[in-house]
This record gives sequence, structure tokens and C-alpha cells, in this order.
Amino acid sequence: MSPAARASTGAGACLFCAIVSGGAEATVVLDEPAFVGFLDVRPVFKGHVLLVPRTHVVTLPDLPAEHRDGFLEAGQRLCRAVVDGLGAQGSFVALNNTVSQSVPHLHCHVVPRTRGDGLRGFFWPRTRYGDDEAASYGARLRGALAAPGE
Repeated sequence: MSPAARASTGAGACLFCAIVSGGAEATVVLDEPAFVGFLDVRPVFKGHVLLVPRTHVVTLPDLPAEHRDGFLEAGQRLCRAVVDGLGAQGSFVALNNTVSQSVPHLHCHVVPRTRGDGLRGFFWPRTRYGDDEAASYGARLRGALAAPGE
């Protein structure tokens, strides 16, 4: 996206665009031509990933048709990665469109889940990573993404 186009969409101050471009720090677990997945800095549970398109779009309806299948497929791989790489029993996957969307850039939450983890409905408690924990979780997820189907 050109600087003029980004400015016209408000993407110039977008945190996720800064992460995608390397201008803001994040623990990246998926780095592909159309999409990036990185750890949420305030995860519901450790290993909570945000999947974003590289192109600045605000909501799911704004996602260009040519990226829809790839976005869902990348989300599927992240769901497998939280199970295979982190030992989760499953995942919670969510998208907010405008309401409750803390960053106005389309993002899919992939949250590792285990029975009895305490998550109830949409009441999302938040936690923080300790020293070097984000790097460890990121490495485990990258490893699971690099070795699908094992």
C-alpha cells in the first residue's frame, strides 16, 4: 500500500501496520507474503496469536476476496499450532468488527484452550509474559507451523 493510500485509510498510525513493516516490535510466529501472525502482548492465555493481513483493512468485510481463503487457511494452521506446539486441547477463535476492535486493522485471535482454564463466554481475563516467555512461546509456535501434520 502506498503512503498516500495508507494515509487515506488512517493506516499511517496503525500499530499492526507498524508490526507488519518491522517498525514495531512483536514476537512473530507466522510470516508470509499476505499475512503475519504474532503473539498478543496482553494474551488471554499464553500463546494467544493475532493473525493480520499485511494490507491494511479494518474489518472482515473489507478483506479483498483474493485473501479470504488464505486468511482462513492461515487461521487453521495457527489453531493446529497451538495444539501441536503448546499442548493446548483446542482453541478459541474470534474476530471483532469495529465494536470491541482495539486496533482498527483486521485481526483474528487464536487463543489456546484447555478444559478448566477459566475462560467464560466473552469475559477475557488478560495476563502478561515473563522474561523471555514470549520468545519461547513464539519459537514453539513457529516450530509447530514449520512441521505440519507430525
